[in-house]
Amino acid sequence: MLTTAIFPSRYVQGRGALAQLGEELARFGGSSLALLDPFADDNLGAQLDASASERIDFHRVRFTGECCDEEIARLVDLAEARRPDSIVGIGGGKALDTAKALAHELGLPVAVVPTLASTDAPCSALSVIYTAEGAFKRYLVLPRNPDLVLVDSQVIAQAPARFLVAGMGDAMATWFEAEDCRIRGAANMTGRPGPRTAFALARLCYDTLLEYGPLALQACRQQVVTPALEHIIEANTLLSGLGFESGGLAAAHAIHNGFTALPETHAYWHGEKVAFGVLSMLMLRDSAPAQIDEVYDFCIAIGLPVTLADIGLHDVDDAYLLRAAELACAVGESIHNEPFPVDALTVLGAMRTADAEGRRRKALVAAAVH
Repeated sequence: MLTTAIFPSRYVQGRGALAQLGEELARFGGSSLALLDPFADDNLGAQLDASASERIDFHRVRFTGECCDEEIARLVDLAEARRPDSIVGIGGGKALDTAKALAHELGLPVAVVPTLASTDAPCSALSVIYTAEGAFKRYLVLPRNPDLVLVDSQVIAQAPARFLVAGMGDAMATWFEAEDCRIRGAANMTGRPGPRTAFALARLCYDTLLEYGPLALQACRQQVVTPALEHIIEANTLLSGLGFESGGLAAAHAIHNGFTALPETHAYWHGEKVAFGVLSMLMLRDSAPAQIDEVYDFCIAIGLPVTLADIGLHDVDDAYLLRAAELACAVGESIHNEPFPVDALTVLGAMRTADAEGRRRKALVAAAVH
C-alpha cells in the first residue's frame, strides 16, 4: 500500500519565540507582508515592527475577520503591489488560513504565527474557506505545508483560557478520526492512507490531552508558562495538526461543518463545536462505555461543550437539527471515512443521544455540588 505523510518545514515553540521572527523570515528573503488579525495588530504590532524590522522589510496588513474568497482577493491585490518575498500570518486560525491561501495564490513561502492554541490549523497544508457570512464553504488543499510555524508560549498564555480549551476540543478529535480512517483504510488529506507514524502521533496527541490538559488550563488561567502548558500547546498545534492531516478526518469535523450552517452556533469556537462532534461520533461508532466515560469526564473537567445548549442550540427541534446532520453527510464529507455506512437520520440520533447523556452528566455534577 502507498502511504503518505506531510509536515511543516520548521516548527519553533517556546517563551520569547516572537523575538526570533525576523531572523526566521530572513531565510526567505529581505521582505515580508504580514497579515495580522485585529488582536495581534493592536497588541503585538509595535513589538513585531521593532524586532522583525531589524532583519527584513516588514509590512503589516490588518485582517478583516473572515477567511473567504473576497478577503483573499483583496490581499492578493495588496501583495502584488508590494512584491514581498514571503507571507506571514499572525493571529487566530482564520487569519492563518487566509495567509496560507494568499501565499498559495502568489507562489510565495508562508510563515504562520498563531497567537492562540485554539485549533490545529497552523501546521496544515489546508485552508478552510468560509462564505463572507461565516458558513463553511470548502476546504482548500494546498500543495505544501507552511515553511515555518512559530509559536510564542507566553503569547498563548496571555490569551483567554477559553481558546486553549477550544484547541483541546479540536485536538481531542484527532485520534478518534485517525483511528477510524486507519480501520477503514481511508485517505488522509493527501488522498492516500497515512503511515503508522501519523496514527502514533494522533494517539500521542490524545494521551497528552488527558495527562496534561487540566494542569495546562490552570497555568493559562494564571497567564504563566509551565511544562504542562507547553505540552498542550504542542498537542493542540503540532501533534493535532500532524495527526489530522496525515491520519485523516472523519465524523467529528463533518458534524462541526454541519453546525456552521446553524446561526446559533456562530458565537462558538471551532474546537467547541468539534468537541460536541466527538461526543456524537462516540455514539455513532458504538464506542466502549469506558471510553465514553473518559471523554465526557475530560470535557466536563476542562469546560468543553457536552450538550447542544452548550453550543447555542437550545430547544431546537429535530427538523432544524436535521439540517446540520444532512450537511454533515453531504457527498464528499469526511464522515464517509467512517468504517460503516452513515446517513443523516443516524447522525441526528447520535447528536440527540450525545446531548441527552451530556445533560444527564451535568445534572449529576450539579447535584453533587449542592
